Amino acid sequence: MFNFKPNPIKTTENILNVHSIESFGTHDGPGIRMIVFLQGCKLKCLYCHNPDSIDTSGGQEYHIEDLVQKAIKMKAYFGKKGGVTVSGGEPLLQAKALIPFFKRLKEEGIHTNIDTNGRILNHFSTELLDDYADLIMLDIKHMTEEGYIALTGKPNKQIAFNLAKHREDSGKNMWLRYVLIPELTDSPDLLHALGNHFKDYKSIEKIEIQPYHKLGIHKWEALGWDYELKDARENTDEELQKASDILSRYFKKVKLN
Repeated sequence: MFNFKPNPIKTTENILNVHSIESFGTHDGPGIRMIVFLQGCKLKCLYCHNPDSIDTSGGQEYHIEDLVQKAIKMKAYFGKKGGVTVSGGEPLLQAKALIPFFKRLKEEGIHTNIDTNGRILNHFSTELLDDYADLIMLDIKHMTEEGYIALTGKPNKQIAFNLAKHREDSGKNMWLRYVLIPELTDSPDLLHALGNHFKDYKSIEKIEIQPYHKLGIHKWEALGWDYELKDARENTDEELQKASDILSRYFKKVKLN
């Protein structure tokens, strides 16, 4: 007799809308990781290097179990530190479906991580963060409301800080990420404000400084969008070191990516 195993029934609860998948990533969490970039984001950051992931109607549907099986095949490469990172776009837009995905990964002993801008704090995202995310990497856009709006196109930077406070209260691990843009986010006042805001957080393992680059310009042009930071320059080594020195006063570990 044939051993026939039917495909799992697709529902919105077990489908993720995926922009792309990267194997053997080393810059999106600890160790070697499978990175699932989800489709859709409510922000339109001026420096976004994946602008084609912003449109919520794009992407490709993946069944959760298919992604789990991909991760299982990579498990030998993960070692003790690696695992799966979900990035975007903004992964918390699909928090409801990420809950069963991360639950399955945890059942398989695979480390889970979310790279987020922190814009969504609701029942599904808090359940995901509290119960199934071993780590989150929170992208801090700007320390002023005016600067946040200018960079992201949306108001209310406080949402991300509320998510950070929620994570701190849960006692679970968190990394911060901060894009250092000359003349926009790199002033000493902003860096000290960032440090002072988070200096007493026990959950923060480190902060990663993301140097500014223009690697995504061609994607903006392909979409017919105007890249407003085309005249911005990249950081000098001295500027990166100065930022690192300032943040080192507040965080136990500062990494230049």
